Amino acid sequence: MIQVEHEMHQRRRGRNLGVGLLLVGLIGIVFGLSVVKVTLGHNVEKFDHVRRPMLEQTE
Repeated sequence: MIQVEHEMHQRRRGRNLGVGLLLVGLIGIVFGLSVVKVTLGHNVEKFDHVRRPMLEQTE
């Protein structure tokens, strides 16, 4: 039995596709930033807003 798809389902599919692509894009951005932060890896602990005397430079 073949049924013709209603126009409402076509619009809903388009919106779902848009939301899905947006979510994939946001996940990609967060993942990319995480990879860059890990690969640079120099003094990442400096930026966690907690004072740590052992990380401070002595002159």
